[in-house]
Amino acid sequence: MKKTFWFAFLLVSLISCDKKSKIEKEVEAISVNIKVDRFDNAFFETNPEGLQTLKAKYPFFFPREVNDSVWVEKLQNKDWKDLYHEVEKKYSDFSTQTNEIENLFRHIKYYFPQTITPKVYTVIADMDYNNKAIYANDKLVIALELYLGKQHKFYQFPEYIKQNFEERQMMPDVVTSFSLSKIPPPNDKTLLSNMIYFGKQLYLKDLLLPDYSEAEKIGYTPEQEQWCKENESYIWRYFIEENLLYDSDSRLPNRFINLAPFSKFYLEIDNDSPGRVGQWIGWQIVRSFMANNEVSINDMLKLDAKELFEKSKYKPKKNE
Repeated sequence: MKKTFWFAFLLVSLISCDKKSKIEKEVEAISVNIKVDRFDNAFFETNPEGLQTLKAKYPFFFPREVNDSVWVEKLQNKDWKDLYHEVEKKYSDFSTQTNEIENLFRHIKYYFPQTITPKVYTVIADMDYNNKAIYANDKLVIALELYLGKQHKFYQFPEYIKQNFEERQMMPDVVTSFSLSKIPPPNDKTLLSNMIYFGKQLYLKDLLLPDYSEAEKIGYTPEQEQWCKENESYIWRYFIEENLLYDSDSRLPNRFINLAPFSKFYLEIDNDSPGRVGQWIGWQIVRSFMANNEVSINDMLKLDAKELFEKSKYKPKKNE
């Protein structure tokens, strides 16, 4: 009996590995040529006299309502110059990142063949951590000042925010922005709809970033990811017992979905928990759905949250 079990387990593992290898071989065969325009270099290496030439070349980076004096001040400001030098120290050679972007878009084109290969623009912006990478069809804008490493001296942010100011978060951030064009927004304000929305986003990272860890995909530390795994059953039981799944209380996103230092169960475990546990549970629900249903990725992304949940057969792993 035991031999039969292990043989079956080995057979399933081999089939799974072979399938993954087949997909990766097909992905590798897809031709992608990413062109990178270092706007950060172009801007900070110019002088006020060259501003009009720069504006003519990059009109989309210069809103008409912004006076030229703003750009001149930025060019001459010591703090901005210091930030530019720090970015240059880390990213003077962007070839490694270019290769990673090409690999990502090979995966994107495998699952979404009509995707246009964007031109990549690197910038130094205003440290807007909600828009670290912006995908806009034929353009991909990456704000390099937000990938200098979480301990960088320029970062005056809480730990839970700056923990993702690492180079390794660049590709997950690109996928997050890309997903906005593929996943319809929630059609209601229930906790479940929000959970499934972000669960779909994270499942895309499973497909598009197969070499990334689960913690990297969601932007957790390994310890935070482990906490979710160890407490999955408890989190789910809390959601069920408190009747939260179909609750549209406006406070729920801040408790369990949005970026936060911890999740808010209003219990002693709060300080041990990472923020966004609702996203993490939504991820497990979507994974369960895809494991139990023969559905294309495009159809899954469009599926109503309630229907997806009901067909997912999701069962949280029991606490060890």
